[in-house]
Amino acid sequence: MSDRYLDLATSTVGQRLVGALGLPTPVRLERWQSGRMHPVDGALLLGGASLAASLADGWQRLSDQGFASEAGRFDLPVWDPEQGPALKALLFDASALSRSEDLDQLRRFFQPALRHLTQCPHLVILGRPPESLADPMAASTQAALEGFSRSLAKELGQGGTLQLLYVDAGAEDQLEGALRFFLSPKSAYVSGQVLRLRACAARVADWTRPLAGRRALVTGASRGIGAAIAETLARDGAEVWLLDVPQASDALQALAARLGGHPIALDISAADAPQQLLQALPQPLDILVHNAGITRDKTLKNMDDSLWNSVLAINLQAPLRLTEALLDGGGLADHARLVLIASISGIAGNAGQTNYAASKAGLIGLARAWAPSLANRGISINAVAPGFIETAMTATIPFALREAGRRMNSLGQGGVPQDVAETVAWLAQPGSGAVSGQVLRVCGQSLLGA
Repeated sequence: MSDRYLDLATSTVGQRLVGALGLPTPVRLERWQSGRMHPVDGALLLGGASLAASLADGWQRLSDQGFASEAGRFDLPVWDPEQGPALKALLFDASALSRSEDLDQLRRFFQPALRHLTQCPHLVILGRPPESLADPMAASTQAALEGFSRSLAKELGQGGTLQLLYVDAGAEDQLEGALRFFLSPKSAYVSGQVLRLRACAARVADWTRPLAGRRALVTGASRGIGAAIAETLARDGAEVWLLDVPQASDALQALAARLGGHPIALDISAADAPQQLLQALPQPLDILVHNAGITRDKTLKNMDDSLWNSVLAINLQAPLRLTEALLDGGGLADHARLVLIASISGIAGNAGQTNYAASKAGLIGLARAWAPSLANRGISINAVAPGFIETAMTATIPFALREAGRRMNSLGQGGVPQDVAETVAWLAQPGSGAVSGQVLRVCGQSLLGA
């Protein structure tokens, strides 16, 4: 569905009008297009010390224009605010900051750069997990990065995003994969997020097809976000199995034919769904994406049994039952990647959605609870929590609520299915085993929830 306000605000006449009226001026976001040579299409500025030094030999794979904030760093030319190019991406390593006075380094790095950003810039701060540090002052200083990063993300404007990555000792070699996502348009609608990277032995062999040779299953795959996920996994090299209800067979088969995939028509809430799924899969899966879900909205005082039970059965109980069956029945390979599609409603709650919010919060809890035991097989599990995404479902929301959903975030607009799909595809990569038991919001830094 078209966002008419965004269309107006980005038109030549509209820009003057919204400026004169003092209205919000969202920027049309840049999104990934196949054929790009580098994740960063423009100048990349690096600052800080130790962790970023692990990219000293590899920053060229991120951008063809690299600059350092200070002389003698990374064998790069020093960026000059007066004469240097506008900046497309900023990477600051704050992992060595150990005293409150050190936090001024953040201001000294970012302040001059913020005045010279292009549209849709991507910023990343690196730190050490505060809980891993024995020194209370160092832990406090690293914890301060979270407040700084979330606040600066809300100041950027121009379609800019900012993330904080806490990197465990031993996980430095997984930085490239994370930065290829967070410094590129693949993370266009992800901002203000805090993520932890842990050591992971798996590697991506070919960045042009990071999922080559991997088998993926996507539920709820016939349309909307599910279809976008399937398309993106296939683009990145995965062989895809597409699952949806029998009523969606025509759309499912058409998409499978286009992607060279395999359709599975199955009601995941059926009593024998786990057994049917195992029989339909010829080999163990490397990637499992639980996307299927429904809404049946009513205030709790007006909600009958069927509305409550159907949402919990499909959104929460089915993913649990199917995953258990695949784990027990040999349907999931070692080092598999599991992604659960949750929602910011599961974090912030939403009036009229006690059933839906409970189911999505349950998925987030499932990711956190299952991560430690699955780690024994090298399997990661994470939740992705979309915010307002432009789909056929959100197009039916009443106008006022729809506009509130679109505007109540730092980017001033709704996301698109591709935004969720790109996030899932990154979490599905071999090296993204560095992330597990976490929830990553795709919401434009929504004002709802944490």
